[in-house]
Amino acid sequence: MVKRSRGNKLERWEVALVKAMQQRGGYNDQDILAYFTRPSRSINHRVIAEIRTESKHRQARASTAEELDEFLACWPDVDQGTGLSLRGDELLIKAREAMIAAVHIFNSAGLTFRSELFIVTAVISWTYLMHAWFKKEGIDYRYKVNGGAVKKTQNGEDCYWELGKCLRHQRTPLEPAVIKNLEFLIKIRHEIEHRATQQIDNLISAKLQACCLNFNEAIKRLFGARYSLEERLPIALQFVSFSEDQRGLLKKAGNLPQHIQTTMNTFYEGMSEEELANPSFAYRVAFVPKIGKSASNSDVAVEFVKAESNEAKEISRILLQEIDKRRYTAKQIVEAAKESGYPNFNMHHHTVLWKSLNAKQQDRGYGKPGDYAGTWVWFDRWLERVKEHCAENQQKFS
Repeated sequence: MVKRSRGNKLERWEVALVKAMQQRGGYNDQDILAYFTRPSRSINHRVIAEIRTESKHRQARASTAEELDEFLACWPDVDQGTGLSLRGDELLIKAREAMIAAVHIFNSAGLTFRSELFIVTAVISWTYLMHAWFKKEGIDYRYKVNGGAVKKTQNGEDCYWELGKCLRHQRTPLEPAVIKNLEFLIKIRHEIEHRATQQIDNLISAKLQACCLNFNEAIKRLFGARYSLEERLPIALQFVSFSEDQRGLLKKAGNLPQHIQTTMNTFYEGMSEEELANPSFAYRVAFVPKIGKSASNSDVAVEFVKAESNEAKEISRILLQEIDKRRYTAKQIVEAAKESGYPNFNMHHHTVLWKSLNAKQQDRGYGKPGDYAGTWVWFDRWLERVKEHCAENQQKFS
């Protein structure tokens, strides 16, 4: 249960409405209290009495009759999904919606600069979340002029802390690894604000995933589990299946723009190995295609391992690994080649090919020794290589 904090008090606009209701009459203190108590904030009934007796808020103005009528007509103005007040909990609602938007943007098909768009939107989301927490805790998160008057914008509005300032506050409620993750994204955001970046999605995706998970854990811990995003953002489905060639390209991917690479390297140099490996800084998952022994097991598309397990300790980067690969005998390979339109390809041709390519060397990944001594089984990769060979010699084998 989230403990109550000093932020459980009426705001100025609410005090004005309470005064207007007391002046209009027809409402006792308990009736008025009901209008201003919500799941995210509990107000003590004595607060209403203090306004009525003017022991507090004596100088505060009352709302006009029109303002009170508008408030009553719109009440309860709550977010249907969370029960949050659209006006009183505006910061928390914006924080959730901005993170949902960031994830939807990144998962949208057809977008090229997904990481850049995600980072900018996620930083906005975290900023609102920190502001909501500071407000709940009664911490003034506005810039001051020489520690005195509130700093104003050119339009006369209050200047609020940016995310970096929130993270540096001595009471920031975030874990060090979470702060490191956000500081990294802020650094990247500074680099992408006014420069082209090319595509960086694959290179920093672990940091983006950690950012999402960290946000979800933070909002639950700071405000309550009912505000989590699990139900709104399930696992994304995709049309992509990685071929052998694509795996090789992904593993070799690393051509970052120089200014981005320099920024990342500089940031990493200031971190320990333990900090770099913390899943709250960069969250890495190994996606393992599986062929289960039963229909129910085959339905499991993603398998999670505990962070402290031996399996997790082996994961220092995104792994693309296959297990339980389909196996073929030499006879099945030849038959598959014939069925693909190469009827003249026979066992002799197959033997000549695998010997010329030294395909039974296990580090080639074409196959492995069978379950019985002296036998050998082939994988899909070899079948594809055989078909390529047949296509290259189409006149001979067709």
